[in-house]
Amino acid sequence: MATALRSKSFQKNLLMSIGGIFILFAVCFTLYQYQREKDYKIDIMHSRLQMYNYEMMQSLGDSLLSREKFQAYVERHHVKGLRITVIDTRGRVLMDSYNADVDSLENHLQRTEIQKALHEGNGYDIKRLSVSTHETYFYSATRFGKYVIRAAVPYSAELTRSLQADNTYLYFTLLLTALLGMALYGSTSRISRHIGYLREFAVKAEQGEELDHELERKLPDDELGEISHTIIMLFWKLRHSEEDKVRIKRQLTQNAAHELKTPAASIHGYLESILDHPDMDAEKRQHFLERCYAQSERMNKLLLDMSALTKLDELEEKGRRHRDEYRRVNVPDVIQNVLEDTALQLQGKGLTPSVQVPERVMVMGDTSLIYSIFRNLIDNVIAYAAGATKLKILCAEVEEGGNRWYEFTVSDNGQGVEPQHLPHLFERFYRVDKGRSRKLGGTGLGLAIVKNAVAAHGGTTTAEMTPGGGLTIRFTLAASEPSRTGQVASE
Repeated sequence: MATALRSKSFQKNLLMSIGGIFILFAVCFTLYQYQREKDYKIDIMHSRLQMYNYEMMQSLGDSLLSREKFQAYVERHHVKGLRITVIDTRGRVLMDSYNADVDSLENHLQRTEIQKALHEGNGYDIKRLSVSTHETYFYSATRFGKYVIRAAVPYSAELTRSLQADNTYLYFTLLLTALLGMALYGSTSRISRHIGYLREFAVKAEQGEELDHELERKLPDDELGEISHTIIMLFWKLRHSEEDKVRIKRQLTQNAAHELKTPAASIHGYLESILDHPDMDAEKRQHFLERCYAQSERMNKLLLDMSALTKLDELEEKGRRHRDEYRRVNVPDVIQNVLEDTALQLQGKGLTPSVQVPERVMVMGDTSLIYSIFRNLIDNVIAYAAGATKLKILCAEVEEGGNRWYEFTVSDNGQGVEPQHLPHLFERFYRVDKGRSRKLGGTGLGLAIVKNAVAAHGGTTTAEMTPGGGLTIRFTLAASEPSRTGQVASE
């Protein structure tokens, strides 16, 4: 009900604002057109009287001041109520068709039509009362050298009607206003109705009510519909994103609890055995203690990996602000450090590393995160690439969308994984062989850390089968400067 009332209020305000502007325009247009029509009718009357003045001057010429000829012309060209007056440039009346005693008439110099005629050649005045006849006239004066001929028509009912503006346009304007008002009402009602749908959706979303998709289908197929559709889609994406975050956090908590439970139970069992059997022989006690240490190492690695993922999630939320803190990192130096730190494990597994990377590959990033990318990838090969003898690290420069990237591949020639596992390798706690992975001490977070660390640098990560057998991890890092052509290859 409240939504409907607010929708009506919005429609009312929109209708009043747009309708008010339109009505104001219509009134201004009507007044302008009325005055224009009126001026047009006055100009016609003025032009007719001007023609009479011109014809009189052409007919009489120098005889203009002859009383007999002047009166004869007026009678010969009689127009009902028409009064003709001849005035000199000083305003003195020389001839008048209504009053032969021109000396008794006032000076006409200050009359409006006379002033205009003297300055502009012709002029008129509307509805002025004559002092001599006490009638209201329409005056039209024309200057001819030293004289001004003025024609005056009394304001009769017929003249008044002829000078009135034609009201036909007024009826047309009212009809058009009514039609446009109806169209405006329909448009505002439609807009208000669709905004009401969108508001209903927003209210339900805010109150946590169940949302139906009918609202989206009611939206119009125009710009308003596109905006509303975008808002609804953004809401659903945000909601799904929040749900995914909650789901991932819940899954992470459950998986972490499950992963920690096994080493914790093992440690508890070994320590309990030692405490319950104080006379246990030294060799067995030493074995139990070593197993406790190994399980505590596994727990420690799991906690460290979880901490690293939490840090990466925080960096992803910070986004650009964190990237502004990145510094230039030479990736070959990082790779060399990782190989030195894992040299004994690689040797113990019989893996021979091969690095084909330009000797200077500069990226903007976090050194510790880039180290964790290569360290986790190499640790993954050491732990799970059964039967592998080669570890290859390659780098190629690519350009996409006007941006330069370095594409890295870390591959082995081991047994690889089944194709159905490839899309899930970067999921947290995902294991191809769960039992075997736990025996090897893996946490199931290594490749998830790789993916998040690469994403924190704006890159992408994919997994694919190595031709001939094995697994290849491919990822990209944005270049900060042109690479040099020289390459360093270590075997």
